[in-house]
Amino acid sequence: MPSKKGEKTISLAAVLDLNEASALRGTLMGMRGSNVAIDASGVERIGALCVQVIMAAAKTWDEDKLPFTFSKVSDAFQKTMQVIGVDISHLLAKEIRQ
Repeated sequence: MPSKKGEKTISLAAVLDLNEASALRGTLMGMRGSNVAIDASGVERIGALCVQVIMAAAKTWDEDKLPFTFSKVSDAFQKTMQVIGVDISHLLAKEIRQ
């Protein structure tokens, strides 16, 4: 199991659609037990299934009492989350909170 003190960063793909959901889930679950920082700065489009995968992971990390944050987010990512009605403000790194 990875060190709980080390932080792992994942850079999300530009297009997070149905085809990416399974791979994203596998990547995130492979990081379980570590502090995770998500770089969503390159996201151009994200579908609801990938949003569900990310939010399920956030809940899992919360239950494990480990940090799960977004270090960077693109405008497209943030706007899509708002349109869908998902509030990620509590997951944003302090440096990018508005």
